[in-house]
Amino acid sequence: MLETLYEEIRARKETPKEGSYTNYLFDQGLDKILKKVGEEATEVIIAAKNNQTELVSETSDLIYHMLVLLVEQNISPDEIKAELTKREGKLSKTTERKQIDTL
Repeated sequence: MLETLYEEIRARKETPKEGSYTNYLFDQGLDKILKKVGEEATEVIIAAKNNQTELVSETSDLIYHMLVLLVEQNISPDEIKAELTKREGKLSKTTERKQIDTL
């Protein structure tokens, strides 16, 4: 499903459609896309603390905007899969990671 949505976004960039929100994002450029990704990430965090229904909706928004960002940066889903595959099965020790402060 994500690959299909990615391809639809890519196609919209190549063949703009008047009034399209996706094209609005591309027309506004990278800064606007990054701003939306940041806003949606923040909304996911807030929804996770407040409401499961909102979390599903906000996560969907974040994924959509992340895919717009990937298209804008010419990064394919296959590149993301390859990176995740490289990480598969690798163990990391908590001592190798930065400390996560508790809230």
